[in-house]
Amino acid sequence: MPGPSAFTDPRSYHVLTYGTLLGSQIFQSFVNGIVAYRSLPRPQFTTLQTALFPIYFSMQTALPVVLALTYPGASTLTGRVTSGLGGVLEESNRWNVLLPLVVMAGTSVANLVAVGPATTRIMRERKHQETRDGKKSYDPAPHSKEMEQLSQRFGIMHGVSSLLNMAGLLATMWYGVVLAERL
Repeated sequence: MPGPSAFTDPRSYHVLTYGTLLGSQIFQSFVNGIVAYRSLPRPQFTTLQTALFPIYFSMQTALPVVLALTYPGASTLTGRVTSGLGGVLEESNRWNVLLPLVVMAGTSVANLVAVGPATTRIMRERKHQETRDGKKSYDPAPHSKEMEQLSQRFGIMHGVSSLLNMAGLLATMWYGVVLAERL
């Protein structure tokens, strides 16, 4: 049973933060999004995802920062390796600690401030075009040239967002392997 010091030890928060990060990425990417897409009518699915993604990408941006701040130093024969941000920035940790943390945070920031909002704008434009065309974007073809262009732009932005999300997930898993080597 953990003692009271476990609640003041940054290592505890590091592990809990890592678990929250990886768990939320896997759940959103492979469970929530798929189940919602299959279960909800398209307009409700869009409303749900539009509300969830800013929260999700904010978490995915903040949690790598918490990981950097709570990075656990290691006890070695020659002394203790620096913990926290100083440890993350040590030259020996640049590839296996700093790089995955930067990729995790960077991909999420890109989705939070650029790709996500651009995708949402295109979805709104498509909704307006549906009103003008009198036809949903997901109805069978033919579609207006404007709708085809908007759907193509949406597909590209959605693909970029998905690739960024997968890169962040892979970086999180990479860091998990690095973290596990320390146990």
